[in-house]
Amino acid sequence: MFVKVTTSGPRKYVQLVEAYRDENGRPKQRTIATLGRLDKLGDELESVVEGLCRITGRSLPDKPDVAFESSRALGDVWALTQLWNALGFDQLRKVFRGTRHSIQIESLIRIMVMNRLTSPDSKLGVLRWLETVCIPGVSGMDKIDHQHLLRAMDALNEHQAAVNDKVTELLRPLIDQELSVVFYDMTTIRAEGLTQQANELRQYGRSKEGGIRRQVMLGMVQTADGLPLYHEVFEGNTAEVKTLQPTVQTIIERFPVKRIIVVADRGLLSIDNLEELQQITLPSGQPLEFILAVPGRRYGDFEPILEPLQSSVFADATAEVITESKWQKQRLIIAHDPRRAADEIATRDARIEALEQEAERLAAKLDRQDEGEKARGRKLSDGGATARLYKEVSESGLAKIVKVNLKSPLFSYDVDASALQQARLMDGKLLLVTNVQDLAPDEVVRHYKSLADIERGFKALKSDIEIGPVYHRLPERIRAHAMICFIALVLHRVMRMRLKAADSAHSPMRALAQLRRIQYHQASLNGSPVTGLSSMTSEQLDILKALNIEKPTVSTDYLSL
Repeated sequence: MFVKVTTSGPRKYVQLVEAYRDENGRPKQRTIATLGRLDKLGDELESVVEGLCRITGRSLPDKPDVAFESSRALGDVWALTQLWNALGFDQLRKVFRGTRHSIQIESLIRIMVMNRLTSPDSKLGVLRWLETVCIPGVSGMDKIDHQHLLRAMDALNEHQAAVNDKVTELLRPLIDQELSVVFYDMTTIRAEGLTQQANELRQYGRSKEGGIRRQVMLGMVQTADGLPLYHEVFEGNTAEVKTLQPTVQTIIERFPVKRIIVVADRGLLSIDNLEELQQITLPSGQPLEFILAVPGRRYGDFEPILEPLQSSVFADATAEVITESKWQKQRLIIAHDPRRAADEIATRDARIEALEQEAERLAAKLDRQDEGEKARGRKLSDGGATARLYKEVSESGLAKIVKVNLKSPLFSYDVDASALQQARLMDGKLLLVTNVQDLAPDEVVRHYKSLADIERGFKALKSDIEIGPVYHRLPERIRAHAMICFIALVLHRVMRMRLKAADSAHSPMRALAQLRRIQYHQASLNGSPVTGLSSMTSEQLDILKALNIEKPTVSTDYLSL
């Protein structure tokens, strides 16, 4: 006999059915009893089962006592821990061995680094984050509080020289030993708070985002592959060019490179401070080599050089052309992209046309008013029309071409044909000044265009890792915070390199977001603990393979606070 569910109209019934064979040996079924409608059965069915058990002398199995705990994210912190160990950052524990601190400094630093990459928050926020994750490779820590994190930061700052030496040792095998093209740039990190500390780093200065803000400055050196090598924190009002020589000196001391070429964008090091750059020498006595971009506001200084090249070299170009000239005893590399030039010309002409149409509209309204025509709204004056047009011209960045006569009592403007021609002469151009003698012009341009990597590094620091705003007051804590974010950026860039080498379409942050879905589960079954991991998708397995990381496993050394 067996239980069968039959359907009659919209309802379902539970029946007890017997299988048998008729006189001819054919298999058939017959209903022994109808137990009732399926949607009505509840405790009644349990009583039937209990009765059958009593008749047969059997007993029902006890209902399992199951209790589940909240699941915790494991996949992302697992991957970061494996990467941390593969790069050798676990060796940092040797730096803090024998110090006065009894807490596990290296584990706490790793926790703060992983937090910057997965769910960046304040140090108090790290404690809330720890309640949602399961940290592998941490044993003997049953409690972490805010003071533990701050003490770890203090230890990191106290042993900063030894930490820098260890990080240098770990990064040294990854850089080019023959020629290191170094990308150096600085950015500003907004700082909060109004108090004043001894040796204050938070100073008011011009922010990269615009305006005057209280801030600190972060200088960072990266390789041509985008690998961060070194960072330094400066006061928020430090002159940028003054930071270059000590930084270069540090790089030479720490990394066995035979040559350094500093490539810098228009913002930090430019032809405006060229004389200062030429005075910088390396320990070997050789002058500092550099590739500097000419800022757009200085392009007019190069008009005598560009005019003959425009007609003889660039005018008929259908693809990017790179040529070379001389400027102030330095090499001037000029790259012209005709497609970019055409786009810039079209965009500018469209803006000028829109401004001219607005000017004609304003002039026509003034003429109608002078003729006595009535119109709705406030009456327009010549001064008002001048102010409106000047505002739009200024916002479009065309004040040098569309010139509004602010001194005239009547509304008037003019399009400066010579200024427009000069602007078109500069369209599609990239001007680089360099003292490097043995690189071909196209190699110089290629090195400069690689500078975008350091900009992406700063973007990752500010958006993914969220280095700022800085809420720490003490200079030592600010430097420790910067070091934690720098190490996080190293892991971020190594992840990026591995994903790119494996032709993965994932960015580091997207890869971590996918791995975060691998959860660690804990339950209690009749008082006995049961643990396990959520199943892994093919996408997650592909990410782990691209990162050269083994699949997560259940272990006893997980930290769950």
